[in-house]
Amino acid sequence: MFANGSEEGYLEVLEGIRRKTLVYGDETLMVEFLLSGGARLPLHSHPHEQTGYLVKGRMRLTIGGNTRELLPGDSWCVAKWEEHGAEVVEDSVAVEVFSPVREDYLP
Repeated sequence: MFANGSEEGYLEVLEGIRRKTLVYGDETLMVEFLLSGGARLPLHSHPHEQTGYLVKGRMRLTIGGNTRELLPGDSWCVAKWEEHGAEVVEDSVAVEVFSPVREDYLP
């Protein structure tokens, strides 16, 4: 599967948080998140392992009770069912991969 870059197709999932599914296969799904400074992602968990990479911006990510401030180039991994959430310090772009595929994120 190939996908071309586009400014279209983003869905606002929470105030200041937009996502777009980029590509997916049988086992993984990749998503780009556009995050506005000041936005918050409440603590939550799900049955998917989640790995991420901060492309630009700055945010504070909490995973399993541990909080780190992330800068461009930083990455993370969240185990399935592990509680996590984020505070966006400045406008940011993050790319995350979920496994298994998140059915709720399919186009």
